[in-house]
Amino acid sequence: MTQRMDTIEIDALRLRCIIGFSAHELKDKQDVVISLRIGTDMRRAGETDNPDDAFNYRTLTKAIIEHVENSHYALVEKLAAEIARICVVEYGAGWVQVRVHKPGALRFSDSVGVVIERTPDDFR
Repeated sequence: MTQRMDTIEIDALRLRCIIGFSAHELKDKQDVVISLRIGTDMRRAGETDNPDDAFNYRTLTKAIIEHVENSHYALVEKLAAEIARICVVEYGAGWVQVRVHKPGALRFSDSVGVVIERTPDDFR
C-alpha cells in the first residue's frame, strides 16, 4: 500500500550564489530561482490547528537561504541535490521535488534549470 503525502509548495525563492565553472561565473554571485514541493503528512495539523503539529517550512526555508547564499557549486545539479538533502535529511520531509533555475544562463532563453526528486532512501 502506498503512503499518501500532502504537499507544501514554495515557489520562486530568489537567491544569489556563486554557481558555475566559467571564469566569468566565478567572479560574482548570480541569481538562482528555487521552487520546492515538499511531501509531508499534514493530517494532524489539519485536525488540531496547532502550529507544533505542522511541518515548519519557515525554518526550512531559512536553512536553505543560508546554505545557498554561502555556497559555491559548479553545477545546478549539485545545488539542487544539496537542497534536497537539507529537506529530507535535516528536516524530515518524506520526499521533495527541487527545481533550480539560473536566469539568463543560456542566450535566447529566460532561464535554464533542473528538476530533481529525492526521498530518504536517496541519502542512505
